[in-house]
Amino acid sequence: MVAAVAEQKELDNLVSTFGGNKLKVRKPCMEGTRSDILQTIETKVKNTGGLNMIWIRGSPGVGKSALAASISTRLQDQNRHVISFQFDHTQSTTITTDSLWHIVTCDLAHLYSFFHQYLMKHNKEHSSSNIDRLFKNLIETPLSSLSDVPCEELPVIVIDALDECGGLRHDSSTKDDYEDRLHMLKRWIQADHLKKFKLVITSRPEDAITKMFPDSVSTHVNIPSGSDIKPEDSASDDICAFLKSRFDTMGMEPGWIAEALGYLVPRATGIFIWATTAAEFLQVNTQGRFPMLQSKSDGKGLKSLYSLYSAVVKTSFGHDLEAEEIKAVTSVMGAMIFAKEPLNNDALIVLPGVKSKNMLQFV
Repeated sequence: MVAAVAEQKELDNLVSTFGGNKLKVRKPCMEGTRSDILQTIETKVKNTGGLNMIWIRGSPGVGKSALAASISTRLQDQNRHVISFQFDHTQSTTITTDSLWHIVTCDLAHLYSFFHQYLMKHNKEHSSSNIDRLFKNLIETPLSSLSDVPCEELPVIVIDALDECGGLRHDSSTKDDYEDRLHMLKRWIQADHLKKFKLVITSRPEDAITKMFPDSVSTHVNIPSGSDIKPEDSASDDICAFLKSRFDTMGMEPGWIAEALGYLVPRATGIFIWATTAAEFLQVNTQGRFPMLQSKSDGKGLKSLYSLYSAVVKTSFGHDLEAEEIKAVTSVMGAMIFAKEPLNNDALIVLPGVKSKNMLQFV
């Protein structure tokens, strides 16, 4: 008993030196939604003969993080061990692959005693600043000890928001470092003794990631949105179920709910952040605010997002902003939320309604 406590303390100290605090996990999909996509992902994870990387790709706001959380929960409910990690550009400790390797290593050390012993024996090798050496010391070499473990008994690694690895801006100044980190991840799916591990990854369909993980080395699960939404896609049904649940909670009459769903669902075009924003907006004054949304011009994609944000901002600020100022605010909000990255003044100045840098004071 004493030895076990001492061993646990030793491991906890190692986790602390890694910065391996447990990461917050996003909320899963609402019960009853995304069933088809989740079943597809689960089937691919369980296919021991298939490619070991499943890449969930989609535009910002379609619910990729919720899908990652849901697939983790589903697998854990089936007694499958899952190691989850989310790249987060707002946290310096969750922005690099170094952090990813540390979290994976610590979880494996809790799961396998010999892995723990390896870490204790080679603890001086864990602080290397060379990402290639760090990957070899923490992942590639020790995981060779798991070669006899059946694929279906190995942990599944779920990595959310890969596009935020290294930060959101992957311009010329950071491009090489970003691609080096992606290359480390690619080694995971190329090394023979690591191919048994299933990796589920979510991100936007960035060119650099697509180039590094083409469909020859990873299974792509595309989440449609905008003009890509087809009548047979289940995304609209899922958004309908989500909004209906929210409106039922608000105590709205069935007739009003049917009218609201008929108007809102097609305009969401598969983007859950649109549906969530609309629901939050309507919750304050449902009857009074719904006509405001209806009065906005119809559209898809950015145009639809702009209309929604315009109504939200106008209602929130009232008469405190002029018409041009409201247009500037909604342009900036829409662009930043849709792009899912900070934009500098030079980028913002070209947006509709932003006529001078002085107007950016309102955002």
